[in-house]
Amino acid sequence: MKTDEAARRDAEEEVAEDEPRAPREAARSTKSPRAGRRLRFGRALRLTATAAILILAALAATIVWQFYVTAPWTRDGRVRVQVANIAPQVSGSIVALKVEDNQEVKVGDVLYVIDPFDFEVAVTSAEAEMKNREADLQVKQAQAARRAALSTVSTSVEEKQQYAGTAKIAEAALDTAKAQLAQAKKNLERTQVRSTVNGRVTNLLLRVGDFASTGTANMRVIDTDSFWVDGYFEETKMAHVHVGAAAEMALMGYASPLHGTVESLTLGISTANAAPSTQGLPNVDPVYTWVRLAQRVPVRIRIASVPPEVTLVAGMTATVVIEDGAGHRPAWAEALRRWVLGMTHGSDGAALAPR
Repeated sequence: MKTDEAARRDAEEEVAEDEPRAPREAARSTKSPRAGRRLRFGRALRLTATAAILILAALAATIVWQFYVTAPWTRDGRVRVQVANIAPQVSGSIVALKVEDNQEVKVGDVLYVIDPFDFEVAVTSAEAEMKNREADLQVKQAQAARRAALSTVSTSVEEKQQYAGTAKIAEAALDTAKAQLAQAKKNLERTQVRSTVNGRVTNLLLRVGDFASTGTANMRVIDTDSFWVDGYFEETKMAHVHVGAAAEMALMGYASPLHGTVESLTLGISTANAAPSTQGLPNVDPVYTWVRLAQRVPVRIRIASVPPEVTLVAGMTATVVIEDGAGHRPAWAEALRRWVLGMTHGSDGAALAPR
């Protein structure tokens, strides 16, 4: 058994051990409300951040859905132009070529000259024939006038009619000779083949010595006054495309966009299922019911203005955006729209198309 002295020492040691614990427990009890508030604040902060991320994600999804699915825009645009196929109206060998490849020409400029010798001879012959007919007409008219002045005692009525008819025939022959002369002169004029449009000669393969045949095109001139843009829009976006709506077109390689208006909408595209089979029955291709590709409808856009640094070339690709009447957008929304639709440009000058 422990003695009284030993029991007393043990009691004192237990009291000494308990004394530091009490202040720690008191301090812990004083810090617990602050820790709880921090815990609640951190939880609220995490919930707020999660909600903000969800809202931003929903907003981004809405914007992307609008621009990629419903907004009237397309990356599938092409620059188009009319090309004049120049064909001679007379035949002959080419003796002079007045233009070079890719040369600018105006309406009426001479492109090449056909050997005019045969046509000059035809003009001379027609002039001679006309003079002959004029002289013959004078003689026939004088004869008819003399017979008409005579009485029926000196000549008969039938003879008068015959001479009057002969004069009429000579007059008709003179008219024919005049027409032939006019045709000969026109053919001589046509030996100088002229441009019918303002534009630029393209893909020139003609050379002196080639034979030009009537009605066969042998030179092409791009009509520089006829450029337009065809935008091929998905059918899901056609509800927002209207004639007269403003349009903006960005060409690859140029930073400055083109501006124009919707001129017309194509009312028909080719349908593969409309072709009959070998037996005359409809040929219907099978499709996947859960995957349907939207058809593309051509929309013709008239170009209103072209920046001076832009050179239009038929066949160039363009991103086309049509205003659907949504009104003016804020600057940040316009910048976002340009970025999403690929209207901004990189350092190399090429248009960045949306992915």
